Amino acid sequence: MDDFRRPFRPRPPKPRASRDRTLAGLVLVGAALAGVGGCGGAAASGTTGDASGTLSPTSAAPPTASTPASSGRTLPAPGAPLPTDPARLAASLRETTTALNAAIDRWRPAKAAPPQDVQLLALYQQRLYRHAARNRALADRAFARLPAALAAQAKDNVAALRELLALTRPIKPSAVFKVQPARPAAELLGHFKRAERRFGVKWEVLAAVMFAETKFGRVRADSHAGAQGPMQFMPATWRAYGLGGDVQDPRDAVMGAANYLHASGAPRDYRRALHAYNPSQAYVDAVLLHARQIERDPRAYYAYYNWQVFVLTTAGERRLTGPK
Repeated sequence: MDDFRRPFRPRPPKPRASRDRTLAGLVLVGAALAGVGGCGGAAASGTTGDASGTLSPTSAAPPTASTPASSGRTLPAPGAPLPTDPARLAASLRETTTALNAAIDRWRPAKAAPPQDVQLLALYQQRLYRHAARNRALADRAFARLPAALAAQAKDNVAALRELLALTRPIKPSAVFKVQPARPAAELLGHFKRAERRFGVKWEVLAAVMFAETKFGRVRADSHAGAQGPMQFMPATWRAYGLGGDVQDPRDAVMGAANYLHASGAPRDYRRALHAYNPSQAYVDAVLLHARQIERDPRAYYAYYNWQVFVLTTAGERRLTGPK
């Protein structure tokens, strides 16, 4: 839909049908949490992954070779080993985040596709945080070694991941997921900010919702319960709040989400609005933690944009999108 100038008539939010928690968790999403290479089916395999994404499975024996960055820094390979002691984990987080921020500064305003250094550093950062989320004692000892600002960032990211991972349930390795490339980061940012201007819902919250739901539209499949599009709307909710747009179109979906969140209490009460959007306290907490990161430093938006899609199966995890 090209024209969103229709008058806004808020309606009392309707109870939303229970959403499929498996998808929400695979996309993490950093979130359930839930590509690259066009829309297609990707079957989850039994190989072990770290929980974020490419169309090819992660290797059972991850490569350790690295690629030189334009800055001269050596980049981590997609399957680079993860540190297992606190000192090395802290050092890896510090070095990776510093290098990623510098790479994002060179890339922005992100009108072009992410360069290789941004993709590889963001993937490794995501894998480090997912590793920390699963190893609480290791994470606590590592984070105590970090500078205060980075420690706060690390704690928020890991807390959000733990919330979303708690919502996931392993699926069969034969399950098929449809993934596709995300729209350009600058384009999506324009949609978020346009929706903020119209409905008063923070663009950072809208970005965190799309990140948690479909990793910025990389997950194309409907949920088990029937939720659709990059913002995962149930059909009845979309008819009420979608402003006549296309649920699969990112611009329309973001505007519909802002409409729904506004009608549900945002910006006065984001917790209430997000709980109406997805009735899970863990989901609400995770979205607000990610939104807070973006508010603290907009580079977090570009880092999250390059986090990938992983699925959790009964045979292990598999990455569905991202660099090979």
